[in-house]
Amino acid sequence: MKLNEALYNLELIDKEIARRKENNKLQEYNKGKKIHKKQMLFHKCKKRNRWVFGGNRSGKTQCGAVEAIWLARGIHPFRENKPNTEGWVVSLSQQVQRDVAQDKILYYLNPDWIVDIVMLNGRKDSPKSGVIDYILIKNIFGGVSKIGFKTCDQGREKFQGTSLDWVWFDEEPPFDIYLECRMRVLDKVGDIFGTMTPLKGLTWVYDKIYLNESNDAEVWYIEMEWADNPFLQKAEIDSLSSVLSPDELESRRFGKFSARGGLVYSEFDINTHVIEPFKVPTDWYDKISIDPGLHNPLSCHWYAVDYDGNVYVIAEHYEAEQTIEYHANKIKEICKKLGWKQNFNGFYDCLIDSAANQRTLSSPKSVSELFYDYGINVNTNVNKDMFSGISRVKSYLKNAKNEAKLFIFSNCVNMIREIKGYWWGNEDAPIKKDDHAMDDLRYYIMSRPENATLEKEKPTMIQIHKEKLLSRVRHNNLKRGGYY
Repeated sequence: MKLNEALYNLELIDKEIARRKENNKLQEYNKGKKIHKKQMLFHKCKKRNRWVFGGNRSGKTQCGAVEAIWLARGIHPFRENKPNTEGWVVSLSQQVQRDVAQDKILYYLNPDWIVDIVMLNGRKDSPKSGVIDYILIKNIFGGVSKIGFKTCDQGREKFQGTSLDWVWFDEEPPFDIYLECRMRVLDKVGDIFGTMTPLKGLTWVYDKIYLNESNDAEVWYIEMEWADNPFLQKAEIDSLSSVLSPDELESRRFGKFSARGGLVYSEFDINTHVIEPFKVPTDWYDKISIDPGLHNPLSCHWYAVDYDGNVYVIAEHYEAEQTIEYHANKIKEICKKLGWKQNFNGFYDCLIDSAANQRTLSSPKSVSELFYDYGINVNTNVNKDMFSGISRVKSYLKNAKNEAKLFIFSNCVNMIREIKGYWWGNEDAPIKKDDHAMDDLRYYIMSRPENATLEKEKPTMIQIHKEKLLSRVRHNNLKRGGYY
């Protein structure tokens, strides 16, 4: 009897272990040999407005579901946890909620953690088959957190009134609902995060999040494609790719925004071409390029070139509704900070659009003459051929050897925003919107000879003689047992 009882107890223990393992799928998330690196980058980011732009089946929805449960349970491994949190999961419709976001929440949510489920329809003992209103979850601090479910088809009024710790948008919401939800997390300094496939073209998400046109320091995004998901097989990826059009591939596989004409600089990759600033040697300094604007932004960038011919955009001045005197002083201020070279008159030399030779309405002098009055010597002899210039810029983004030769410092935020949003229009020309940095970039690239590289200056005879003397001194010191 004792042996049978012991065996029976062992069987019960094994069943309980299996049950707990089955119920705690969250423990297996991104553990083991296969890690979804981009999912983890999303979770580790400390920004308060984070988005995943991902293709279908790229793993984006799992990010949102796991993030929501971590915040509700108070067990987020990369953020400061809070007791008794309240958040919303926002879907497009009740059917989409049930089939996508709600399904993922229930998959990762251990039933042992659930205090109560309130249904909009269906039975709470079978929540997967119904539509959930909210779930009450045990928080590890001893209280109870709440995950509420909302749908965009309810309208903006249903999103008013509540203070929240977080909101997860599963797919792109209407702009008014997004704004309302931002108000909901305001007083608790909460988080907004979204996971979506950009199927609607260049919507408000493209402007406000992808381009980050307001340069909000809390906005962050990452792009996911099928190849980023380690659980998708290559044969499956190839099969899915074969049945999609090029436009569909851009959004459904790569999670990229697209417009009918396509991106002008489709070669641009933020992970390759945008780099963190570093101390640039002054002998790399090359030229300053300006696209003038008074009511439109004036765009000015500082360009450097290394000895391999790689071009670096290292500084930026970009501002509208200012005088020439103001812009000139800003340019000189940045030049002094960089230690930029001056000409023999003590002026700073710049390239500028030839339109600067035209007189302004407020002055009898041209823009070029006004810049000169304030210590900026501008050269208007620039090559403005748009298509040749675009072709040359493309060759710097990706040359014949598939190498990048153009790199932009991450603090040049306006150039990065413009290059990401530079689209072909319907008349085989780029859309004339937010293209000021694109113009000054073209002027600069076209000013460079083909395949140009910087050459180190040859040492003078005095420098050669000095080096020989130093070499002799070092040699004598070593012979006497000394040091260099």
